[in-house]
Order: sequence, then C-alpha cells, then structure tokens
Amino acid sequence: MQKKGVAVVAVGGNALIKDKDHETIQDQFVAASDTTAHIADMILAGWDVVITHGNGPQVGFNLRRSELAKDEVFEVPLDYCGADTQGSIGYMFAQALHNEFRRRGIQKQAVAVVTQTIVDKNDPAFQNPTKPIGSFMDEATAKERAAKDGWTVVEDAGRGWRRVVPSPIPQRIVEAESIHSLIDQGFIVVGVGGGGIPVIELENGDITGVEAVIDKDFGAAIVASAVKADLFLISTGVERVAIHFNTPQEKWLDQMTVAEARQYIEEGHFAKGSMLPKIEAILKYMDAGGKRALITNPENIKNALEGKTGTWVVP
Repeated sequence: MQKKGVAVVAVGGNALIKDKDHETIQDQFVAASDTTAHIADMILAGWDVVITHGNGPQVGFNLRRSELAKDEVFEVPLDYCGADTQGSIGYMFAQALHNEFRRRGIQKQAVAVVTQTIVDKNDPAFQNPTKPIGSFMDEATAKERAAKDGWTVVEDAGRGWRRVVPSPIPQRIVEAESIHSLIDQGFIVVGVGGGGIPVIELENGDITGVEAVIDKDFGAAIVASAVKADLFLISTGVERVAIHFNTPQEKWLDQMTVAEARQYIEEGHFAKGSMLPKIEAILKYMDAGGKRALITNPENIKNALEGKTGTWVVP
C-alpha cells in the first residue's frame, strides 16, 4: 500500500439520512455503511483519513425527544446534544469501518473522538442568532420559552415558530493534537462531528460549552489545516460543482483555482444554504496553506481521486 498522505473527508447530511422515509437508527447505519465502503477504497489506495460528518437532523431528533420528555426528565442542553450525537454517529462510522476493513482484509482500526471547537465569545453571531434548531412551535409556546429560558425565537415562513441559535466561526479544535497523533499512529479517525461542540475560553483559560452550532464544513476545514492534510475532500450530493446551475448556461467544472472560486462566489453562482459554505470552507483551508481540495459524491470518490470526475480546487 503506497502512502498517499492525509485526507480529511467531510461527509454530508445524505451520508446518514438519504430521505424522510429512511430516518431510523438502522436506516442511518445502512447509509453509514454505504459511505464507509467508498472511503475504504481511499484507505486501500494509501490514504490516511479523518472523517468528519454532519449531525443536524440527529441533534434535532434529540432536542425533540428532550422537549417531549421534559415533564419526566431534565432537558438536554444544545452542546450536550452535540456531544451525544458525535458519540452515536462516531459509533456508527467506527463499526461500519471495522466491518468493512474485516471484509477486505485491511489492517486498520477506526476510532471516534468527541471533539470540541473553540469559538470567539465576542463573535458577532452571538448578537444575531440565525440558525433554526428543534421543532416548530405555536406562537404562545415560543414566546413562553423565550421569556422562561432566554431563547431567541422567530416565525419561520408561515410554518410556525422556531428557536434560532448563533452559528459562530470556528477558531481551533481542542483535540487537534490528539487527532494528529492518532493519524500518525495509523488510526482512521472519526471526529469534528457537526463542526465540533462549540466551546468558549474563559478568562482563566477554562473552556465551557455554549448554546450554538458550527458549520460542519468550516469545522472540517479547521481540522484539515490543523493536521496539515494533503487533501480536503467534501463528499456531498452532487458529482461535480456547476456554475450557472439549473440554467441553459449550466457548466460543470472539473477544476477551479482559488482565484476562480472567489470570482464565482462574487458572481453569485453558489447557493447560500448549499454549495456556498462548502466552497468557502475549502478557501479557508487553502488560505491556511492547504494543498488541494475535491468535491464529489460518495459513490464517485474513487473515480474522482483517479481524475475521472469530481471538481478539484487548486491554488
């Protein structure tokens, strides 16, 4: 097995929940197994891999369970929901990888790391919460929770009221050195789930969790820089990136430079809730000295690494 280097692979939401008809734990494990089979191709080709993942739907499920059970047991704070889901999703990926390695005779072991991400306590996002979480509520319930628990609530496009929380920019990964050491020792690491559990540093140097969420791709970019990854791969729902998407001028890109990516952002080619944060995360990684990045879907990871598809981002 010829060593290719270290790759951070950020798997998207469809890595666990493919559609609304397949949301059970067993459905999620099957989806995780499908994704890890493609990542195992990378490992077999010689890559050392850190796998990051989203956890938005799972955090939402945990918050809903907490809301329904609040008269019986205490509610779970948002940062603990992040930790809970990192553990359970890490378990899924680690077990799926173990089984895949055994089938293929790959002498590797996967380990999941519950990961904390430091954010700036003065980040403007804390003054302007925008990220919806949890279930929909009627107006009376929403305003009661706002008064009682200090929530920020908004009306969401006629569908009901929801809680919104800050989404601060990640600064650094608390467990970065541990992840780096595990990679050096030959482990496949699952970590930085959901961008990491957001924590802030106090005046005395202690850290404490905050009620916020972090963009998962930004979190992946931070760990990619921290471990000096040779490749930052974002696995998502599309095979390649397009400009003029869904128009007669649609053009699929095999490669773009950092300068071209910035130009495409300025021209408005990438949707805010979809491709834009992925491109911005890649630029964050490249600006910190990253070598190259790749965007493709899970089933095309092998082909993309061989140059047959996918969109590469280069300096």
